[in-house]
Amino acid sequence: MHIETFMLAGNGWVPNNARLPVVLYRNVLGGEGSALAEAFEALFEGHGWPPDWRDGIFDYHHYHSTAHEVLGVFAGEATLELGGSGGKRVAVTAGDAVMLPTGTGHRAFEASDDFQVVGAYPEGQAWDICREATDEAAQARMHALPDPRRDPVTGEAGAMTGFFRC
Repeated sequence: MHIETFMLAGNGWVPNNARLPVVLYRNVLGGEGSALAEAFEALFEGHGWPPDWRDGIFDYHHYHSTAHEVLGVFAGEATLELGGSGGKRVAVTAGDAVMLPTGTGHRAFEASDDFQVVGAYPEGQAWDICREATDEAAQARMHALPDPRRDPVTGEAGAMTGFFRC
């Protein structure tokens, strides 16, 4: 497995996260299809990030103000645009995962017809979908949201408050 991290500055109406980086995990797990989805679900669940859904990724820019998110790619491939319009584009394929801290804009820029991910969130966090600039309430929610206790992929305790800070 190879891990990449990068920070995204605010971009227009997309706030991104000035405190925590996006984490891209390459070649986390092998396999494909439902077996790989189940493996990602077990991995995330075991690290305190209960899986919530299986599907593609919206093709429009959005972010979450109430939760951090991890996506495990279990089928196909895609180019994701992170950080809002004109943001960083990253290619992902089955076996990869990406952790998006609260406020991080994301969308599927291009995707194969079979592209699918598992979505999971830290225990106790419920996601919302934001498609416009943050107001004071959303800013307060994101600022107050605690860092996850464990990394969703490595399971490292306190990883979000130390190891993965850029």
